[in-house]
Amino acid sequence: MKGWTKLLLDIVMGAVIPILILNNLTRPLGAPVAYVIAALVPVTYVLADTFLISRRFNAITTYVALTAIMNGILAFWFVDGWRYALKDTAGLIVAVVLFFGSLIVGKPMFQFFIAQVVQPDTAEKARALRVLFARPEVKGGLVAATVLVGVANAALGITNFLLNLNIVTAPFGTETFNSQVAEVNAITRVTFTLVSFVAVAAAFYLAYRGLFQALPSEEGKSQFESEFWDLVRLWEQKAGPRATGAAE
Repeated sequence: MKGWTKLLLDIVMGAVIPILILNNLTRPLGAPVAYVIAALVPVTYVLADTFLISRRFNAITTYVALTAIMNGILAFWFVDGWRYALKDTAGLIVAVVLFFGSLIVGKPMFQFFIAQVVQPDTAEKARALRVLFARPEVKGGLVAATVLVGVANAALGITNFLLNLNIVTAPFGTETFNSQVAEVNAITRVTFTLVSFVAVAAAFYLAYRGLFQALPSEEGKSQFESEFWDLVRLWEQKAGPRATGAAE
């Protein structure tokens, strides 16, 4: 699925449909039922995309699927006030912990993103990628990318919490509560998706810049014209024993 198509579908399933449900089905179905259905739509979409459509199972999709499951469970935690604000921010809190926690353990989260893109499908490629990740310029790019996405999620989390705290003030189970939730969703679900998209794109730029700083160029070609693994093989040939020794 192409990037812009996926982004549009994310907005429709994560924002448009839940808002329509909250605004149009609250009265006929009752506020609690409409709220739960609206909350489960994006959860169902993420799980269906992970397990039925894309069928890509790796560290990233596992994280996304587990976050969706967490949000699905939290949908049945019927709270209001600051507890609702905290509940609605839970996914962003988990993201912040994950990204900054990966830095603490020395495995920047963005190395998993890069690995998913370049797909090392042999033991030799996986070893070469580990060697590259250990290079100072590459690791610096991965750390910078991870910090950028972590900071973006922290800023979005704070904003989301404050918006919910100040807008969603009605008691849970009322039409006003659902209307206020829809109001916040109209602000955050589209805006936050776009901000996250830009942050991840910028993070990929930082990660790839560090990666290609370590790789050579093929004669007569720019690095972007070459196949990534061809550059890796060329780098290994030029680096010799130093390439294999760096990862050990």
